[in-house]
Amino acid sequence: MRKSRKLKQLQKQMDNAQSYAEWKSAAIEHDEVSGARRWREIDQSRQYDYAQIRLRLDRLRSLRARHDYQGLLFTLNEGIHGNMGGMGRSTLYRKANFGTKRLIEQYIDEVDDSLRYLAELPADVIDVQDKLDFFYRANICFGRSALMLSGGGVLGFYHLGVVKTLLEQELLPRVISGSSAGSLVAGVIGTHSDKELEHFYEPANVHFEAEREASVLSRMFFGSNPQIDVGDLESLIARMIPEMTFQEAYEKTGRQISITVAPAEPHQRSRLLNAITSPNVFVRSAVMASCAVPGVFPPVMLMAKNVHGESQPYLPTRKWVDGSIADDLPAKRLSRLYSTNHYIVSMVNPIVTPFIDTEGERGALARSLSGFGVGVGREVLNLYRGMVQKQGDNWPRFNLAMNTVHALIDQEYSGDINIVPNFRWYNPAKLLSHLSENDLVELMEEGERTTYPQVETIRLCTRISRTMEEILQRFETGDLRPDTTEFKRPRSSRRRPPPTRSDRQALRENRVESGTARKTTPRKKAPRKKSSGRGSSASKPGSSPSKAA
Repeated sequence: MRKSRKLKQLQKQMDNAQSYAEWKSAAIEHDEVSGARRWREIDQSRQYDYAQIRLRLDRLRSLRARHDYQGLLFTLNEGIHGNMGGMGRSTLYRKANFGTKRLIEQYIDEVDDSLRYLAELPADVIDVQDKLDFFYRANICFGRSALMLSGGGVLGFYHLGVVKTLLEQELLPRVISGSSAGSLVAGVIGTHSDKELEHFYEPANVHFEAEREASVLSRMFFGSNPQIDVGDLESLIARMIPEMTFQEAYEKTGRQISITVAPAEPHQRSRLLNAITSPNVFVRSAVMASCAVPGVFPPVMLMAKNVHGESQPYLPTRKWVDGSIADDLPAKRLSRLYSTNHYIVSMVNPIVTPFIDTEGERGALARSLSGFGVGVGREVLNLYRGMVQKQGDNWPRFNLAMNTVHALIDQEYSGDINIVPNFRWYNPAKLLSHLSENDLVELMEEGERTTYPQVETIRLCTRISRTMEEILQRFETGDLRPDTTEFKRPRSSRRRPPPTRSDRQALRENRVESGTARKTTPRKKAPRKKSSGRGSSASKPGSSPSKAA
């Protein structure tokens, strides 16, 4: 009885924590009392191949201890991926409040240390060309993480709390997508540096911004005709997002933001706007289109910067509406463009949140029935949509409505890590209702609190990819950059994003320093060595070998 009371007390502390440090302290104590810490210390479990993980861990430790560098490189080449032996299974991160099996954590630590160890080795131990080939290829094989922000009307302020926590813990992915309300948050973090965002999140500024947004939302959604108040939405977006294109935003922050827009006309497909597919489109214009809820705001024509720096229509014959209708979470498109294979989802869409099983509480039968029901619903809608489309000229509005409903149902609304508010049922009518300043601040704080339990999972699941990103950055513009006259970039490096403005500045400084050093101590050109293997040569749409190089 005393144990149960203690666990409830600790759970309450976790639910009401005002900071991640406070939540972490209560979570670790909760695991100690509940016995979850002991579960973490035991390797054995049916949920993953613990024997394989232990074998690989011991092998990596042995190779490093014996200074067998080539053996270490070969072993890492055998496979680096986030689901080795099933260690990426989500249920392994739900048993304990903080962390997972110690064996998995030790394996991730060892791989991380081994990667840094190999990167620092001198060229006479492991050839620089071999290291370049390995790291670029491993980066593609392991993949990257992306943060996807869903639509949800005024509930989009929840996303701000999620982003704030990830920023504070230095876990915010560089690839970020947003639709509808999520596009506004994606636009803000994609056009502001970390320093600017820190200022944005200061308590005084948060309350000031919330007060202004609450006033704007009140005017927008309580007018006699919501479309007349579209200027309020434009002024809100203009105040929060500076006037810059996707390419300019990437140059400034290094974040690869993508915004989804849906077509207003039939027979068109949704678009994912970013620095690759539409570098000259203004971020403001894309956010405005993605927030244009059908029936509330009119469709929006996208605007782009031409070669003279002037604003002009982008695809002038087409208009666009709310992106969440067609592709709320564009995981497949992000994978093609950015090599992402791990997705963190911040979900506030009230149509979806009641059905997301974040705790794994549903049994196999319930999950099967749920999947079966969704599948039957999609097929029924396909049948009706086919019938309606035959009468498209006679029933244009009904045809458009059926296409919209089908697009909403025919989507995947979850990722590898799902951050969902504690309130699952939310009246959709209130999405367009007045929210006070306190309501908006509470939404942001709810985003922070519900992110705390996922922080350690995100840290563990993204640690290797973040380390490889850091190492490749050092190879390209930092202290590990080799002499480009002696070593060439692998073909797999074309999947890397082009350098930002700060990257190019660092590169110029590096070249000046190396050029000065070369005048005093000239080096002989080393013969090229044939690499043992190469990664994929697929390049990003819109990128060029000159940019990648």
